[in-house]
Amino acid sequence: MFSTSSQKKFWTFSDDNELASLREKHNLAYIYKHGQNIDEFQRHSFFLSPEEERLLLKQYELHLKEFCKRFSPPMPKGVIGTAFHYFKRFYLYNSTMDYHPKEILATCVYLACKVEEFNVSIGQFVANIKGDRDKASDIILNNELLLMQQLNYHLTIHNPFRPVEGFLIDIKTRCNLANPERLRGGIDEFLEKVFLTDACLIYAPSQIALAAVLHAASKEQENLDCYVTEMLFRHAGQDKLAILIEAVRKIRSMVKMVESPAREKVRIIEKKLDKCRNQENNPDSEIYKRRMRELLDEDDIPHTGSSRMSLDTSGVAQVLSPSAS
Repeated sequence: MFSTSSQKKFWTFSDDNELASLREKHNLAYIYKHGQNIDEFQRHSFFLSPEEERLLLKQYELHLKEFCKRFSPPMPKGVIGTAFHYFKRFYLYNSTMDYHPKEILATCVYLACKVEEFNVSIGQFVANIKGDRDKASDIILNNELLLMQQLNYHLTIHNPFRPVEGFLIDIKTRCNLANPERLRGGIDEFLEKVFLTDACLIYAPSQIALAAVLHAASKEQENLDCYVTEMLFRHAGQDKLAILIEAVRKIRSMVKMVESPAREKVRIIEKKLDKCRNQENNPDSEIYKRRMRELLDEDDIPHTGSSRMSLDTSGVAQVLSPSAS
């Protein structure tokens, strides 16, 4: 149940301000750690600001959505929702300058496939990525443990899809709405957009599901207000009902405000990121390659054979670039 879940206890936040504060904290922590030898003016122009990181992540959330939509075999909605949760959670406590989102994105989707029991092998998975698939596999598998650690191993996700089904069954049973199935198109459209917002980090899955149902009903020029107040929450009390109505209003407002970042702005931010990112976590860098060699030497892993990690990681930027996936 969501009410007793790790999602509710550890990953549901009070509002946008709390999320912004967390993101700013880890942005500043990265700059403090890596910018000690740079004066304040140069820091501002060299490192990404919290606003720039947020814009970049919005672009990569769009890439995540498109990657999942084009995935073969077709990916269940639950996997997509879970991948979005992982991606958003990871970047609450990490900077894009430390871990590039193009690499974490693929790892989030791969881990979500496992957790949601959508059985695809790593070979099947990287077949959906254009470029050198061996390198893609190495990056995903190298980041998998890191991702789980940063999620504190809280891998079970409560998505809004099941509550939606519950609402539709209840509407069919107790409401006079003709053909409730016609709401599905509007519901799916709403839920697709809601994962491009922070709603899943602030509101319960049932609240998001109800907002989706009410949105779809209004698109069909139907009014379900009486169903909500007189049937669904008849015994909830005015205070609880007011809280619910406000939550639904805010979720719908968040979805209404979704827009794609300006491409030119994102392009400038990505160029800036290439210069200020942590080279120790960059598979293209000599520091990263040297560290991988040292790890292999320590573990006494043979340096021949196809089973070992590829140390030639040049061109990884293309491998996991969602625009090439």
